[in-house]
Amino acid sequence: MKLWKVFRADLKSNNGNIKWKLGKWQRHKGNLIMCSTGFHASERIIDAMQYINAELIARVEAKGKSLKQDDKQVWEYMRLLEVYEWKKEDSVSLAIFVAELVLPNFEKEFPDDKRPREAIEAAKKVLLDDSEKNRSATESAAESAAGSAWSAESAAESAAWSAESAAWSAGSAARSAGSAARSATESAAESAAWSAARSAGSAAESAAESAAWSAARSAESAAKKNILDKCEKFILKRIKTKGVGKV
Repeated sequence: MKLWKVFRADLKSNNGNIKWKLGKWQRHKGNLIMCSTGFHASERIIDAMQYINAELIARVEAKGKSLKQDDKQVWEYMRLLEVYEWKKEDSVSLAIFVAELVLPNFEKEFPDDKRPREAIEAAKKVLLDDSEKNRSATESAAESAAGSAWSAESAAESAAWSAESAAWSAGSAARSAGSAARSATESAAESAAWSAARSAGSAAESAAESAAWSAARSAESAAKKNILDKCEKFILKRIKTKGVGKV
């Protein structure tokens, strides 16, 4: 079984202290417990990204006993086949890409609310010039947008809910700064507004992780699949020339 797994720069996963090496099989001894024990990976890169801030993306091979759920799997044996770099600018670019995918849905419900669009534009500026001045401006734009988001939901709760399923996808960058995507009950305006803006403000946390998490929260399965497919293609194209090792 060929899957995807993400790592920090030192080829470390969230749990355990295994020293991963290309081509070397690792074996987990003991029971497999989802999210706890065994070697975890996903069929999609975008799904794997929601569990750890990606700095390296690996194509892996798995065998033996396994447990599976929609967005991840856990296996008894696993080895690395290929490893690719994933940097901060990749994460910010992915966050912007996802936010722009669903921005029309948000603006259809809230045509006079320009905050998400302004936040996306601010994030684009940071990609061009990652200076302290631009990062501060980006975070300020996000905070301003989030501060009045609740009023949009209060004024049009039903409309906000329909926009929210799509806006959670745009809310990708919300998790990139580690705090904005707080729950599925938060307003569409907030999740979209935080989306691109906060991603640019923090090098330590991954916009890509949040893109996966928020897209997965979309209410309509067809819309979710469409977004995930586009994200996956974006990532695959971006890592194509960034290989750092191959069996």
